[in-house]
Parts: sequence; C-alpha cells; structure tokens
Amino acid sequence: MQQYEVAARVRQVIDAAGVSAREFARRIVIDPSKLSRSLNGSRRFTAAELARIADIGGVDANWLLGSASTPAVPPTSPPTSTSEPAPAPEGGRPLQIVRETVRLIAERGFHAVRVADIATACRTSTAAIHYHFPGRDELLEAAVRWCMDEDTRRRAAATEGTVHAGDELRLLLDLQTPRTEQQRRQWCVWLDLWAEAARSTTVGQLHREYYRQWRTTVSDVIGRGVEQGVFRPVDPDGAALTLTALIDGLASQVLATAPDSPGTGTGAQAMHDALTAHVDTCLTAPAG
Repeated sequence: MQQYEVAARVRQVIDAAGVSAREFARRIVIDPSKLSRSLNGSRRFTAAELARIADIGGVDANWLLGSASTPAVPPTSPPTSTSEPAPAPEGGRPLQIVRETVRLIAERGFHAVRVADIATACRTSTAAIHYHFPGRDELLEAAVRWCMDEDTRRRAAATEGTVHAGDELRLLLDLQTPRTEQQRRQWCVWLDLWAEAARSTTVGQLHREYYRQWRTTVSDVIGRGVEQGVFRPVDPDGAALTLTALIDGLASQVLATAPDSPGTGTGAQAMHDALTAHVDTCLTAPAG
C-alpha cells in the first residue's frame, strides 16, 4: 500500500510543478519509462530518486514516504558544505550536479573526475552529491541521459519549422560539427561515454538507444527528402547509417587536432566540407 501512497504524493509534486511527466523525468534525470512504472505502482522509487523529487518539488522526502504530515522542507534536506552556501541552482541541485559532472568529464575524462571535484564545482558537500546520486555508476547514467536529452532538445529547436529536407539535413550537420568550444566539449563527453559504453551494460544500453533515435531522425529527414524529390531514391536507413558513421569518424579526427591548427585537413571546416560533399554527391538529386 505504501508504494501506491508514495506514487500518489509524487503525482502531487508533478502536478504542482505544472509540467508533463516526461519533463519532470528530465528534471530528476531518470528514464521516463521508469517514472511511469513507478507512478503506476509496478516499480518502486529508489531513495535517491525520491531525494531528487523532493529537491525539485521543494518538499520533504519523509513526506513523500508518508512519515511526515506536511510537504514542507524540514531538516531532511541534503547536507551542504561548511563554506558559504551557494545560491539555489537553476533547475535544482540534481540538474546542477549532472551539468557540472558533464563539464568536468569534458575537461578531464570521466575517470579523472572525483566526487569531491563535483562537490567543489557545485559549492556543496560530497555528502550532498551522494544524497542525490549514491554511486558513480548512477551519476554516469544520469550524465549520459542528460547529454542525450540536451542533444535531442537542441536538434528539435534548431530544425523547428523547417520544411525543406535538404535544409534540415544541413542544419543537423552544422550542429554536429565541433566548431565552437561548447560543441568540442560536447563531443569530448560523447567520446568518453563511448568508451564507457563498451564496459558498462547500463551505459551501453543508453548508447544504443541514443544512436537508434539519432539514426531514426536522420533517416526520417532523408526519407522526406526522397519524397520531396530533394534526394535520390536511396534507402533512408542505409544512408542514415553511413552518414552518422561518417560524422562520428570525422569528429574524432577533428577532436584529435588542436582547434588552432589550420591546414591539417582535419579541422572543423574540413569536416563540414566533407559532410556537405557527401550529401551533394551521394544524396542530392540532380537538378532537372
């Protein structure tokens, strides 16, 4: 019975937040399907998930469990550092922890990032980090999921309203080309996570799911381009597999080259030119 009571209280928190369950799952950095199963009673919330829900919803974790009479935040809030407290982070503490983890992974690599480093970046304590993410595996999973969600969100925002499939595909190529420092950081994180995907079942599953979604996006654009007569009558799935593999390979070469080393043939502009040439040669339908 308690399991359903907890789910009912979590629903109250989601309703009070005024967002969809999918958006709330993004904010607490869990798989939307896990949240759905927990809300319908077929899966129990973990203690760490309830901690994140309490943080985002501004309620007491004990209230979620039914052991406190009101949802007000009491002394069960996560521990903080002994230094001057930082202002409330945008999006809540869990998202701040994940964002800083991703930033540090991009700079140092996942295995060089300590929980103490994340706590320092968040101006909180290591105990507060463990309160929301008890282990490194859970934190890595959250970081991967956040990167997936952010990448998907950026693509959707950049291509919203685009009707011409050729234009949309070129917008996607622009987003995948590591020209800016932010784009290079994003790719550095992905390269580090690829290595983890080879060792971690959980990260590997997320990696496969992300690439399934990414290739489906590219395939859909190519398929619409074929229907519009913009692209040749190619197999969209096969063309998407080839193009995404080409993007990954070229990006790896770009990241292995200093951004201020012109003339090497492996810079961001060279990558973009090669991708554009591939689209023009292998996909774009001849004029007339």
